[in-house]
Amino acid sequence: MNSILLRGTVSEPPGYSHESHGQRYDQLTLSTTRLSGTEDRLRVLLPEALLQLYCPERGDAVTMEGTLRSFNNKSGQGSRLVLSALAKSLSPMEPGEFAENRVELTGTLCKPPIYRRTPLGREICDLMLAVPRTYGRADYLPIIAWGICARACAELSVGDAVSVEGRFQSRKYVKQTDDGSVEKTAYEVSATHVEPVTEEEEFREELPEEEVFV
Repeated sequence: MNSILLRGTVSEPPGYSHESHGQRYDQLTLSTTRLSGTEDRLRVLLPEALLQLYCPERGDAVTMEGTLRSFNNKSGQGSRLVLSALAKSLSPMEPGEFAENRVELTGTLCKPPIYRRTPLGREICDLMLAVPRTYGRADYLPIIAWGICARACAELSVGDAVSVEGRFQSRKYVKQTDDGSVEKTAYEVSATHVEPVTEEEEFREELPEEEVFV
């Protein structure tokens, strides 16, 4: 399982991203607002075929359905995991619909959970989830859980299969470099629910008809 539903406002219109296996992809930035009022500015990749059907402009309210994808960006020092939402459908938001950000994933833990407390005492647990695609490929998706959910996640082990419900979010942080402080943005899934699954449940989903390479 790897699905994402986003309803929000286009803050950066589509622009060229890259080509893969002969297919062009554009990228737009979609803004969604949490219940707390915090804004998430999220990367959405769009196959050229979708833009031929509907090309949104800055300020448009849209609905996007698709999957979460990751790749290692090795253009700088070392490598950095980059997350994007890959759109399978894109359309104007219908009257009466509201901003939404919902992610559902099923995968396998590929690193030990990291449990800690924030400076304010909140419990938090970091997970890395490998979500399989077809043909032996996988997306590696960072997950954060809070509170009671974080405590339960801390008991999980590498190789455990879990289902995750939550939202795709952006988070600003400051990184110290040799040239001083640099503000960066991290992308991750904030989990509202994490549950172990059996092997039968994990592989119950049918494989997609074709693989999309990005």
